[in-house]
Amino acid sequence: MLMDIQQLRTAFEDLNGRRTVRLRFEAADDCTVQNALLVPAEEDGLIKLTDGSTEFVVDSARIAWIEIGPPALN
Repeated sequence: MLMDIQQLRTAFEDLNGRRTVRLRFEAADDCTVQNALLVPAEEDGLIKLTDGSTEFVVDSARIAWIEIGPPALN
């Protein structure tokens, strides 16, 4: 099942900077984002995660699976 952009945004909406997200893409290396936050929607319509210093653009059509870790205990 492919996820569309809105489904992906919904999956990421509870990210608050205290969780790690690991994305597995088809035909590409995994991407891990520590302390992940969802970047608010912008005019470009892209899904972006940030760790506070780098933004990661996520292509929903190429995701094989997503792992969202438990909140950090700090």
